[in-house]
Amino acid sequence: MCYCFQVIKLDLKYKVLLCIFIILLLLTGIFLLMNLETEREKEIIYQQILEKQQALKKAWEAEEKNYLMGKFDPSARGDFVPVPEEYNVSGYKTYLRKETLEAFLKMREAASLSGVELNIASATRNFNYQKKLWNDKWSIKDNFDGLEKFKEILEWSAAPGTSRHHFGTDIDINNVNPPYFDSQKGEKEYNWLVTNASQFGFCQTYNLKGNNRPTGYNEEKWHWSYLPLARNFTQEYKDLITEEDIKGFLGDEYVAGQNLINNYVLSINSECL
Repeated sequence: MCYCFQVIKLDLKYKVLLCIFIILLLLTGIFLLMNLETEREKEIIYQQILEKQQALKKAWEAEEKNYLMGKFDPSARGDFVPVPEEYNVSGYKTYLRKETLEAFLKMREAASLSGVELNIASATRNFNYQKKLWNDKWSIKDNFDGLEKFKEILEWSAAPGTSRHHFGTDIDINNVNPPYFDSQKGEKEYNWLVTNASQFGFCQTYNLKGNNRPTGYNEEKWHWSYLPLARNFTQEYKDLITEEDIKGFLGDEYVAGQNLINNYVLSINSECL
């Protein structure tokens, strides 16, 4: 009788322990499932964040590419301002980034103290404006074959989508004809710029071609870049734009193989990089 009671007692004890074990096992399983569900939710949220970040990055890159290639209206942007008529000798209304114009006006004031007058002959040119310039030149050069014509225009003019005038940071000063800077007046203006322009953030973009700049456009004594902004845009152009993006104008079938980005867009005065 006592033995049987002890057996029953032991069985009850084991049953209680077994129940406790099962309950603990169930609780552990529930905890693990809940934790797994939480991890899944975290992974879903993380993936959603990644997708949003990638979408935002793509949208930013698309917008930035349009900017760098001049596919915008400067008059509709808050970071551009019109060049005042009294300093504008281009013959048409033109715009610059606010910072560029402010720096130019300070430089102009300083130059006037030395008897040098600086004005803007060309400023921002968007894609459509550059396209018209290019297409007009393409249409009148009938004595060249396609590729030869393409290279001939590139001596002095950028293909649409590759011009630094798209940035709103680059200006042509006083005159865009090389002989002008051989005159006494033009030589005085240029020498003043060479000596002083860097103090105001400007750099002559296309210096004389040679060992340090073997490719690209011919020397342009009139073309100056406002470096505090232009340097960043130059780097972004290098990072974002490909040859496949350069299209939409007469002769664009000759873009392939010309390495326009390295040989022209980035082939500038090393002091401007």
